[in-house]
Amino acid sequence: MTEAPARPDALLPSVTPVRFLAEDGSPADYQAGYAEPPVALLREAYRRMIIGRRFDTQATALTKQGRLAVYPSSRGQEACQIGAVLALRDTDWVFPTYRESMALVARGLDPVEVLTLLRGDWHCGYDPKAARTAPQCTPLATQTLHATGLAFAEKRQGRDTVVLAFIGDGATSEGDFHEALNFAAVFNAPVIFLVQSNGYAISVPLSKQSAAPALSYKGIGYGVRSEQVDGNDPVAMLAVLQAAVEHARSGNGPFLIEAHTYRMEAHTNADDATRYREDEEVQRWLGRDPMARLEKHLRDLGALSEEDIAAWTAEAEAKAADLRTRMNAEPVVAPMELFAHVFAEPTSQLREQQEMLAAELDAEER
Repeated sequence: MTEAPARPDALLPSVTPVRFLAEDGSPADYQAGYAEPPVALLREAYRRMIIGRRFDTQATALTKQGRLAVYPSSRGQEACQIGAVLALRDTDWVFPTYRESMALVARGLDPVEVLTLLRGDWHCGYDPKAARTAPQCTPLATQTLHATGLAFAEKRQGRDTVVLAFIGDGATSEGDFHEALNFAAVFNAPVIFLVQSNGYAISVPLSKQSAAPALSYKGIGYGVRSEQVDGNDPVAMLAVLQAAVEHARSGNGPFLIEAHTYRMEAHTNADDATRYREDEEVQRWLGRDPMARLEKHLRDLGALSEEDIAAWTAEAEAKAADLRTRMNAEPVVAPMELFAHVFAEPTSQLREQQEMLAAELDAEER
């Protein structure tokens, strides 16, 4: 006997993004029936956001110093990044994009290992299986298929694992995203698609990417429960993410979340954002800082002290100093590894290049 399809109105996202906190950090009035997370969890979110933002600043500086080949900053998206990992168990899986370095550090991965791929190495730096974290993905939306497949496999094994796939707004225009939604819905896979709608796919604004009233509506046609949320409201992000995780873990299938947020920095260090967005727009979003909103909320609750902030800031500085020291050490490299993972059977041109490099290295040793 097949399951009855969900009623369309049960799949629909809220008409306006779910919000617990206004832009100034005061209480908002559109919570859409979601429960506010415990204060202890909000305190931990704020602590990790302090550490995450300092990590992001340090990684950006390392790029300018030539220690990283490229770095996509996630400053401004802290609520999305930290909220996602806090809503998951350690046994759940994460499928990140190239912009989720902050999330992976918040998940407990070694920051140096997280940045290894961005340093220019041929592998992702960490053990995906041990970390239950897939390699950071550069091609848009391809990891959504992998996430869906793994979620389905875990379900077939009788485990209650939840899989979360990060994507950006531009990835929702890719065919892989739509195939993943369809498969996940048909096979009831416990996977969450978190769309960080940060305004631009590199330089292309959202208005040039989609005519949908909101990206969250893209789940409806596939039978996927969907929601939209203020991505710069940490309380709302945690509330919606926790509900989505419970939805998936309870056997109710996939969940699509659109988080309305903004990347404060350029797409990467190789991008000049001033060519396609105005400073006035950036300044507007600076006034919606997720960390400032959560700080005010916690202070109003009497759940945050100056001592807390000082201690967590010192912790963040210590971690940044450790990262800086370790990243400034010259890596030990094996030049011949350049040819190890190009083709299963090396081409004649590759063999020629390999022989040339081997000869150069041999000459240097003499």
